[in-house]
Amino acid sequence: MKWIKRLCSFLFLTIVILIGVLCVKGYMDYREALNEKSVEEMAAEIESIDNYTTIDELPQTYIDAVLAVEDKRFYSHPGFDPIATCRALVNDIKAGSYVEGGSTITQQLAKNQYFTQDKKIIRKISELFMAFKIESVFEKDEIFELYVNSIFFGNGYYCVADASWGYFGKPPSEMDFDECTLLAGIPNAPTNYNPVANPELARERQAQVIEKMKKAGYLEENEGEE
Repeated sequence: MKWIKRLCSFLFLTIVILIGVLCVKGYMDYREALNEKSVEEMAAEIESIDNYTTIDELPQTYIDAVLAVEDKRFYSHPGFDPIATCRALVNDIKAGSYVEGGSTITQQLAKNQYFTQDKKIIRKISELFMAFKIESVFEKDEIFELYVNSIFFGNGYYCVADASWGYFGKPPSEMDFDECTLLAGIPNAPTNYNPVANPELARERQAQVIEKMKKAGYLEENEGEE
C-alpha cells in the first residue's frame, strides 16, 4: 500500500507544480499585456469612440437582459464567478467539448481588449489576472459601460449605440422591450444571431434571453410572452 500512497503523493505534487507553472506563465503574460497598455488607457480608448453610451442612457430592460445572459452575479463577484465556471466545466465535460463558457463580463472585457480568443489555459489565467486588475480600478457600472461599448453586435457594429441605430434606427435610450432583448442576445454569436442575416435565429436567441431573465428574477413568469 505504501507505493500507492507514494504514487498519489507524486501525482499530487506534479499537479501542484504544473498549476504553479501555468499561473506564473499566465501572470507574466498578464504583466506584459499591462505594460503595453494600462487599464486606464484601455478605458480611455473605448470612451473616446463616437456614440459612447453611458449606463444612464441604457434602458433597465437592456441592462437586465445583458446581465441575465452574460453574468447574473456581475454586481456581487470580484471579477471571477466560481459558480458559473464550475457549471460551465460540468456542462463541457458532459458534452465532451467546449459548449459553454463561464467568463464574467469583466473577463470578457479583459479578453477582448488584451488577449486572443483562443481557449488555452494560460490565456484564461492571464485573462483572470487582468479581470482582477480591472475590478480594482473601476466601479461595476464603468466596467459594464466599457463592455457594451466595445463588443461586436454583427453587421459591422462594435458598440451598443451603433447596433441600436443600425438595427432599429434609434438611440439605445429609446429601445423598447423587444429591441432590448433582441440586442442583448446577439454578442454571444454575432454571425449566427445577426437579425439582418438570420432573423429566425435572432428571434430564437431572443426567446432564450427572455427565459434567462425569468430564471434570474428580472421578469415574472408571464412577462415577455408576446
